[in-house]
Amino acid sequence: MGRIERLYRRHIPPEKVVTLDVARECATLTFETRRQIGLLVNRQGQIESVIIGNDHELVIPHLSRTRSGLRLLRGVRLVHTHLKNQSLTQDDFTDLALLRLDLIVALGVGNSGDLQDVFVAHNVPSSAKDQGYKQLQPCSFQSFSMNCQEFILSLEQDILKGCQVSKEGIREGRALLVSVGIGHMAFQQERLDELQELVRAQDVEVLGCVTQRPSAIHPKYVLGSGKMKDLAIQALQSGADMLIFDQDLTPAQVRGISEITDIRVLDRSQVILDIFAKRAHSHIGNIQVELAQLRYRLPRLAQSSTAFSRLAGGIGTRGPGETKLETDRRRIRERIQHLERALTSIGQGRHEQRKRRIKRGLPVVSLIGYTNAGKSTLFNALTDSQVSVNDRVFETLDTVSRSWRFSSLGEIILTDTVGFIRELPKDLVAAFQTTLKELEEADVLVHVIDAHGQNPDQHITAVEHILTELGLQDIPCIRFFNKGDLIDLEVMQYLCQRYEGIGGSALEQTSLQVIQQKIHHLLLTLQGTTSHFRETHAETMHEDVTSAHGIG
Repeated sequence: MGRIERLYRRHIPPEKVVTLDVARECATLTFETRRQIGLLVNRQGQIESVIIGNDHELVIPHLSRTRSGLRLLRGVRLVHTHLKNQSLTQDDFTDLALLRLDLIVALGVGNSGDLQDVFVAHNVPSSAKDQGYKQLQPCSFQSFSMNCQEFILSLEQDILKGCQVSKEGIREGRALLVSVGIGHMAFQQERLDELQELVRAQDVEVLGCVTQRPSAIHPKYVLGSGKMKDLAIQALQSGADMLIFDQDLTPAQVRGISEITDIRVLDRSQVILDIFAKRAHSHIGNIQVELAQLRYRLPRLAQSSTAFSRLAGGIGTRGPGETKLETDRRRIRERIQHLERALTSIGQGRHEQRKRRIKRGLPVVSLIGYTNAGKSTLFNALTDSQVSVNDRVFETLDTVSRSWRFSSLGEIILTDTVGFIRELPKDLVAAFQTTLKELEEADVLVHVIDAHGQNPDQHITAVEHILTELGLQDIPCIRFFNKGDLIDLEVMQYLCQRYEGIGGSALEQTSLQVIQQKIHHLLLTLQGTTSHFRETHAETMHEDVTSAHGIG
């Protein structure tokens, strides 16, 4: 044991991979114990760890020290012995890639304990076309020669050139998407497509998608352990800054995955929360989003610093009071209570506004639908407004109301609402209860559907399921299939017949006239019973919504 402890006092010149006397001592110990001996050596030549394995492998301890950059090398090399002069194994190559070691070196030990061959491998830039690492030609220890310091610095420069670098340093914004499904394959692909939309809405480059269909979800890694290692290597070789999962991850899963990959790990909920944080502009919108973020992050404060890295901006890092989230739980809870009180106060004010509006007898028409269905475009066309419109998810996060005049009915109120999406984070649904209350007063709902979307059926089901959970299913609803200028007429006719809706485009005047006529007819039918309808409807509203579905 004393001989092993004395290895810590050895110093290796920075230009040397390993000295002859240190290599011989390791070989002798391996010959006597029949166990592999490993040394983790930093760039100053200090031996940071001595590892004792068995006859065919050794286990590298967790390397918690942060490396110098998100895609750079870690700053330590592994020099270890192999019995029977064995070359590097697949486990060695996996450790090299996963841990981003400077080098991995195997010292071949002969049957009599003598040093024989040296086997060396190193990582390669992500732009290289090979398998992510390169193995040098084996040679005898006596003929082995390498200036370790110069080689590693040159290699790291090559790796940097293969990354997207700016004057500020390494840019984040490159992700691998991961979907693990045990249901129908088509549904899994649809979810993955939607996740790509969400990620691209954050201006993040999607480098690729990884899917797996296991018999059961792994409790620690979500993916199987073997697939998880492959994913980690793929992420490192492709230069990904983050892994984004299509599932909501538990705190333990985030910790387990980030320990293996050493890059940021996010789930679907965090991506959505970040989009809301970026897009919310109104006072109430900012309060609701901050409250949802704090509720989401509070149980995750124990995660490693990699999972919620603050080293750079970008997706997964935008949020309220991030420097306090991991250090002061009490202050976060106090902030949550303060925001809840603020929302309650705002809700009471809006309730009074609704009462005054009902007293005036103004009919209310609300536009609802899946995110990016074209609600704001229709709203602008009907009311001649200038609400922000973009072809991306969650462009509208704040409810907007405008006066809209009908010749025979007089003034009515038209409301543009935030978009729905399936499996919205529960914390966000709870935080948006004040906004959801706006729909209670609607006399007519116009369900805007993207007819050009991949699966309008799924979107219709998701929206109507949300309406049912909110107790809004009894409000008269018009289904309007939008973006008819982008699809064949036969497809539009099929959708309208199947779902008893009307079709067209929010950009075409004839479609607007049809919508106005339909709304006019429904309001005339309801005229004289509107107040009674609202009172009856309000009694059926659910006070608390805890479903995984919600608005977005």
